[in-house]
Amino acid sequence: MLTPPAAALAVLFAAGEPLSKKELAGLLEVKVENLETILGVLRKTVEVAGLALIEAGEEVELRTSPEAASLVQKLWEGERSRDLGKASLETLAVVAYQAGATRGEIDWVRGVNSSASLRTLLLRGLVEGSEDPADKRRIRYTLTSEALAHLGLSKASELPRYAELARETRTHARTSDVATTSDVRNTV
Repeated sequence: MLTPPAAALAVLFAAGEPLSKKELAGLLEVKVENLETILGVLRKTVEVAGLALIEAGEEVELRTSPEAASLVQKLWEGERSRDLGKASLETLAVVAYQAGATRGEIDWVRGVNSSASLRTLLLRGLVEGSEDPADKRRIRYTLTSEALAHLGLSKASELPRYAELARETRTHARTSDVATTSDVRNTV
């Protein structure tokens, strides 16, 4: 069984973004008043690990400590200086030819988990994520102006065979949705 500070650390690490204190207390099943004590213990614990517990108003987040900034910068620079691998290029192509795609859609097209490729593309500023209008729980990734400029394009529709491949992608996606729906009906 995890101690409350260890549980808070695990939740904040997994979240990867700020959480409200109320939400964190709810996840830990503790009162908000008791959360301050837990966060105090956690703060001391993470300091020796090169991390920092950041509290901004009613939000709390786990980050690398300011003392580790130069090391983290070296990591990011090294990652950005490498050529994009096949997986990242495939992911970029899916995003480009679908005029935006969710991670699930990218994974489906590629047949593998695309998290690492998306992370690389996000770090390099080639794709950006925004709330999916169809389902606010998902992120829809689109090409950035930086990606278009790097490719020498002013818009994605200037990509080779764009109309043909975009149409094929949409047709294939609709066929898959129909197949999935009928598969579900047949199993019920």
